Amino acid sequence: MNILVVEDERNLADAICHILEEADFHAEAAYDGKAGLAYAESGMYDAMILDVMLPGIDGIELVRALRRENNSLPVLMLTARTETIDKVAGLNSGADDYMTKPFEPIELVARVRAITRRQGEVVIDKAHFGDLTLDLSTHELSTETSSVHLSQKEFEVMQILMSSNGRVVSKQDLLTRVWGTEGEALENSVEAYISFLRKKLTHLQSSVQITTLRMLGYRLEKIEKE
Repeated sequence: MNILVVEDERNLADAICHILEEADFHAEAAYDGKAGLAYAESGMYDAMILDVMLPGIDGIELVRALRRENNSLPVLMLTARTETIDKVAGLNSGADDYMTKPFEPIELVARVRAITRRQGEVVIDKAHFGDLTLDLSTHELSTETSSVHLSQKEFEVMQILMSSNGRVVSKQDLLTRVWGTEGEALENSVEAYISFLRKKLTHLQSSVQITTLRMLGYRLEKIEKE
């Protein structure tokens, strides 16, 4: 099994390759983001270990570029950052797992094995809630009789609400997961996109509504049509 290691600290990259070789993987290293992206796009690898802070293209942008190309290469993000918001940003970019430095070699190998096992799982390309279907590839939200296209942010908010399956999602959680570490998003950004989605649900004549729970957040609810 071929593993790509993208890490600009050459000694660390070589050490990670050695750890993987000792665990019966075949490992190769790239030392900057542009080279890492080119290698990852080659289709030669079964997984990638990726540092966040890289010259050229940082790790988060690298993963986003892959996912925009519908490249599902499993990615283990590796970084010295330990803040939760940094971990969330890495996972939201499309990474499959996240580890902080320093790490134990045995855990690194276990996590690589875990993300490579996931390649055999069935890919879910649609989400469902009530009479709604969300196509994860086209961003179409539909009922049996009608459909609308969602913008990127509308899609991300709706996907989170639908995957929560009726559980409450806080405004702060939506901000963090959709707007990430941009820092410019305000609470009214969430309110605006919730309003856009409500209008589209009305257009679809869906039996699903977005309910606001004061001081808690939002959730999807199925309503009975008269």
